[in-house]
Amino acid sequence: MKPDVADIWAWLDDVPDPEIPVISVVDLGIVRDVCWDGDTLEVAVTPTYSGCPATRVISTDIETALRDKGMSDVRIKTQISPAWTTDWLTEKGRAKLRDYGIAPPRAAGGPDACPQCGSADVTLVSQFGSTPCKAHWRCKSCLEPFDYFKCI
Repeated sequence: MKPDVADIWAWLDDVPDPEIPVISVVDLGIVRDVCWDGDTLEVAVTPTYSGCPATRVISTDIETALRDKGMSDVRIKTQISPAWTTDWLTEKGRAKLRDYGIAPPRAAGGPDACPQCGSADVTLVSQFGSTPCKAHWRCKSCLEPFDYFKCI
């Protein structure tokens, strides 16, 4: 008997992003579709950007998690169109980023507040943070550095 697609989505919500382990691949918005193609479970994944070094690890982690649930015929499909956007992050994912100390993306400019103290007095240090999809910022109030998840 094939598991329900809703159950599979719930399983995938337990697969962490390898670069930001507090957020799941579902909350990150990179799992685009889950469907059955005959007896094969197909999962479509859109990388955060075309050169993301974590793409292969994410596919392997998804496949491993599904096999651990008893799925024997799994196909991970990389879907590059439409391109991933930070709009696909869930609200739960945005909150997890903030709680972890990473300012979530917003439509215009940089972060609206420091994820450590909440101050709006922040400044850009570098367009490049701990991973290519983040920028490095610093709070002028608490003086703590933090990553900002770039808006894509």
